Amino acid sequence: MKITRRVVFAGSTALVAAGLGNGEAMAQSRAETLRQVTGNTINTLDLTMPGSTRESFGLSMHIYDRLVAFGRKPVPGGHVFDQANIRGELAESYTISPDGLRFTFKLRRDAKWHDGSPVTAADVKWSLDRHVTANSLAKAQLQIGSLVSPEQFKVIDPMTIEVSIEKPDRLSLMDLCVPYAIMINSTLAKKHATPEDPWAQVWMRENTAGGGAYTIETFKPGEQVVLRRNDAWKCGVDGKLPFFRRIICQTVPEAATRANLIERGDADLSIDLSASDIPGLQQRGRVKVFSVPITNGFTHVAFNSRMAPYDNPKVRKALAAAMPYEDMFQASIFGRGARLFGGTWTDAPPTPAFPQPMPHKTDLALAKTLLAEAGFPNGFKTTFSFSAGLAATNEPLAALLKESFAKVGVEVEIQKMPDAQFNTLQAEKRLPMFVDGATAWLPEPDYFLRLYFTRDQRWNFSNFNNAELNALTEAAQFEQDKAKYDAACTRMIAILGEQVPEVLLWQPNHEAVMAPTISGYTYWYYRQIDFRDLVRG
Repeated sequence: MKITRRVVFAGSTALVAAGLGNGEAMAQSRAETLRQVTGNTINTLDLTMPGSTRESFGLSMHIYDRLVAFGRKPVPGGHVFDQANIRGELAESYTISPDGLRFTFKLRRDAKWHDGSPVTAADVKWSLDRHVTANSLAKAQLQIGSLVSPEQFKVIDPMTIEVSIEKPDRLSLMDLCVPYAIMINSTLAKKHATPEDPWAQVWMRENTAGGGAYTIETFKPGEQVVLRRNDAWKCGVDGKLPFFRRIICQTVPEAATRANLIERGDADLSIDLSASDIPGLQQRGRVKVFSVPITNGFTHVAFNSRMAPYDNPKVRKALAAAMPYEDMFQASIFGRGARLFGGTWTDAPPTPAFPQPMPHKTDLALAKTLLAEAGFPNGFKTTFSFSAGLAATNEPLAALLKESFAKVGVEVEIQKMPDAQFNTLQAEKRLPMFVDGATAWLPEPDYFLRLYFTRDQRWNFSNFNNAELNALTEAAQFEQDKAKYDAACTRMIAILGEQVPEVLLWQPNHEAVMAPTISGYTYWYYRQIDFRDLVRG
């Protein structure tokens, strides 16, 4: 069904406008309704389409189920995702063959699509076929886990499907947990397919064919989305339904306005407030703040390692030694995060974990020595770029970097670029030096390193090409021996320490600001809210 109904609301009148009634019913509905305010927008109902916003990823987690899902584990004040614990979602159970080449999924017999029709293995196969065949974001993601062809997906019986791979892959099962791996009501979707669009991609941009915990009541891109709980949903942990019956997601562009709405009690939750606003909110004590470092990501300064003078490792090491790390950390994100500088190791890291603190610290004397050894005793001129959309955090960082580099003779021209221009030049590998952020949905060390430091592809920010690292990352994905895998990852991280294609700076906090009555918040790897976890009380 196409979403056409529009709900408009403002302030405390939102719930009446959304049709929740008055009096006792109004009070009950208010308790079971959660209002999120965000500065961003949901731009499509099919997150697999290029250009989908991160908010679209979050929406899809509620509208669609996946065969399997990551678990979560408690931390102070909330929870974080746990990629080591994979549970069935649409699948009631799953088994892995002894040779690691077959995954067999038994579907929940009581699972239904939003239109009331039963979920079948044929639906699952069609969904997986779509993901590896259609031109979409899902195709590239599933390839990472060796899921590349419809021939790999076999219907065993109406409630059982088998997924096969050619050789054991550490990422295959994880890849079926990610937002792109949505399970689709194939009967409904195929009604809207055409010879030119056999996977109904056009129709699914503005329509849904899911069976997840929530259905869409209204969808107005750039303004708001209202979700209604699917009371027939059976795929939650222990079969439990979400606490909230209705979710209102409203776009409010100004961060200060969003903060004010939560402090006044007119909104319940926001995850994209300014870092500078958080300390004041905490001091006033009218909201609850859950802060946790983005453990599956990092902020970094990238050098184009195939562009002079950054093709010289000594130049990269020199600039790494010239960065005012702690000053940038405080000025950019007010110290709200985890440092990835100041590591005490030299030849090899203490663990195979990534990201971890790298052995970089401010040492201007060392920077000058390395520049002289590289043939630049008087320094050189260069540019440092960042996107305008991230100016609040990157502008103070850039100013401090420029000032510190000048002390070793490196003259920096700061370039604040419109987001589109920055992204284009970055993708085309035309920026000498810039700051950006990176996250990985599959936070395994080898995946991080292959994604961000190998091959001629978009996410190799530093344009890095190291034969040993390339070979190690390719082999590690299929390594089943943990000791050998850990040794390979340790060596890969050591190569980054030696060659410095990028300087890891920090992991900023993911910060959820919410009403004091809200609990159960979980930080998920895709950095959006899972409303299914939340309760009021």
